[in-house]
Amino acid sequence: MATAIPDRSKVLNGLETLVIGTVGGLLFLWAELPGGLISGAMVAVGIAALAGRPLAVPAVLTQSVLLLLGISLGSLMSQQLLQHMSSYPLTIGLLALATFCSTFGSSLYLQRIHGWDQTSAFLAGSPGALSQITILAAEKGADVAAIAVVQTMRVIILTAALPLVLALTGVTHAAPPPLPTSVASPFGLVALVALSIGVSLLLRWIKFPASWMFGAMLASSLLHGSGLVDGGLPPWLRNVALVGIGAIIGTRFARMKTSTLLSHVNAGLGSFAIAILISAVFVAVIGFTTHVRLADVVVAFAPGAMDAMLALALTLHIDPIFVGAHHLSRFLFVTISTPGIIHLFGRPQDDVDD
Repeated sequence: MATAIPDRSKVLNGLETLVIGTVGGLLFLWAELPGGLISGAMVAVGIAALAGRPLAVPAVLTQSVLLLLGISLGSLMSQQLLQHMSSYPLTIGLLALATFCSTFGSSLYLQRIHGWDQTSAFLAGSPGALSQITILAAEKGADVAAIAVVQTMRVIILTAALPLVLALTGVTHAAPPPLPTSVASPFGLVALVALSIGVSLLLRWIKFPASWMFGAMLASSLLHGSGLVDGGLPPWLRNVALVGIGAIIGTRFARMKTSTLLSHVNAGLGSFAIAILISAVFVAVIGFTTHVRLADVVVAFAPGAMDAMLALALTLHIDPIFVGAHHLSRFLFVTISTPGIIHLFGRPQDDVDD
């Protein structure tokens, strides 16, 4: 799964990361906070990373966590989850429009209020596809550190706050899709893992985004939807995946200095607020005009990382098919459209004072 076996220091860093994440996740779970395993692991690892610990998750472990997450999401496949597929074209179209509006709204805020150049502002305002955004920022001479802070803050805030907001507002109370209560047979578990790895490698070969998670999700959906496998992963293994995702998100802070974070915190909070307000308008429109559960729409339109939002869909019992289709659509929209938007509207950092 990985091209090279990580050396001893990376293994120790990975173990330390997982231990810290597990402690944080269990603490939040003990406090009965919604999505506690994910948000607790993320917060604990993030704090430790900012404190100077060299935390990281080796590639092979990251791929394993995404594979387990995908299998768990696919095990939720049922006819009930497919009943709103007729609304997908409408909601995905509105999601593309919401992404366009929030990107320009956040960009305008960063330029007018914080004096950012156009290129950096557009890239910071683009929700998701952080790897592609970072590469494009480096190529265009944009402020990579500032963009990373704004993008990371958006993911961290959403992952920590979204479960609490949904719980406090009661949005998740309406008939959530149940998690599998039974564990698949040993043969079923082997089939799930084997087919998930095979499909993931195929998707990776064709350069499909988030191939490990979506490959496993597709394989698991096929096996469960066809009735060949009954039951899901053991609950403890599913919980390991949730803690792992939270820890992976938290390690983003290990790549930035505290001074860099503090210098851009206001820009991050302000642009996040603009993006949320614009997304909320579209969520309200869909909530009043369709029969899709409001909780599904909220998580599908949340401008956060695809893996984090799908993990929240799993732990909050939200339709993973709907959420996955929309976040994948936004990833593709951002990846395809952002270079063109930067070419038309952006300016390199060096040209700001011209």
